[in-house]
Amino acid sequence: MKKSLVYTKTGDKGTTSLVGGTRVPKTHIRLEAYGTVDELNSNLGFLITFLSDEPDRQFLQQVQDSLFAIGSYLATDREKTRLKEASIITPEQVEAIEREIDRLDDKLPPLSAFILPGGSRGASVCHICRTVCRRTERRILALAEQTDISSELLAYVNRLSDYLFVLSRKMNQDEKKEEIFWNNSCK
Repeated sequence: MKKSLVYTKTGDKGTTSLVGGTRVPKTHIRLEAYGTVDELNSNLGFLITFLSDEPDRQFLQQVQDSLFAIGSYLATDREKTRLKEASIITPEQVEAIEREIDRLDDKLPPLSAFILPGGSRGASVCHICRTVCRRTERRILALAEQTDISSELLAYVNRLSDYLFVLSRKMNQDEKKEEIFWNNSCK
């Protein structure tokens, strides 16, 4: 069996193909959106290396699968190609994140102040993932100004950043690290 080529040379002049064959510049807003999804997914892979709780690891791996689906959704030129079923984010996937947020939050003390990113190394990486997720959401919303994006996809990415915030708090708790609260006196 012949090994597939990693390089195709078709993008050497700064363009790439969407699913459906349409060629667009690599600076296109659509590529910025799904490229940032890929960046988030890579950061989540790094975050998983810090997790000791197996249910948390498994849930984040499911999230990574969903992010691949989101990338596929965003890369599909729906004027030329029908979306694959696997690329569609469902209401059940959004609900799964909400249940996971609630599960983790039930184990945490109530918030009394704004939390600064930090604490354990893993929680710090989780905060980086959270902020990359927020940027991902902004990139997708910018694309949504030009093309229809499913409401479930938008909700999923929004909930994911909330989940990452709660997960960072749980990681600090698991590591017995104090949360760092904002000193709002700014002096």
